[in-house]
Amino acid sequence: MAMTLITTNTITSATAASNFTSSVDNTYKLYIFKFYDVRGASDGANFTVGFSINSGSDYDAVNLTTTCFRSEHTEDDGTTSLAYITSKDLANTTGFQTITDQIDTDVGDQSAAGELYLFNPASTTYAKQFYSRATSYGDALTAQWFAGGYVNNTNDVDAVSFKMSTGNIATSVIKMYGVG
Repeated sequence: MAMTLITTNTITSATAASNFTSSVDNTYKLYIFKFYDVRGASDGANFTVGFSINSGSDYDAVNLTTTCFRSEHTEDDGTTSLAYITSKDLANTTGFQTITDQIDTDVGDQSAAGELYLFNPASTTYAKQFYSRATSYGDALTAQWFAGGYVNNTNDVDAVSFKMSTGNIATSVIKMYGVG
């Protein structure tokens, strides 16, 4: 299946969110968001995603049920782990899902990158499934994040927002593709 680049959001100075409020529709059954060089304006911020059913007017209008786990390794080889992160799960509640954390502001080496898959967002019959894979480096720790779940709503998802849990996005490039 062919991937078609739909739009690119490039952030070069602090911005609250990177929103995709058009072209999330019934044209494709699969949308892929790829994000590169994500840095927060505040140390230790989480990179998150939210979904809207009202063209981006409200990203807390839908309930999410999600799960999250990560592997991590410290730079000094002192700590390694693979863990289910219950504190990042959402249980049929509104909010933004964490897709990676511990992003610091150091320009030289601390950032995140990854991808998010959103399946059949225009469905008005079924819940909308999604999953993400991301890697981040911050505070002498590299982490690989895996998050997934579903939008528990039969309305169509027509907008997607990426933002930091605290502060702004300092820099990033996020591309939206349609597959089909």
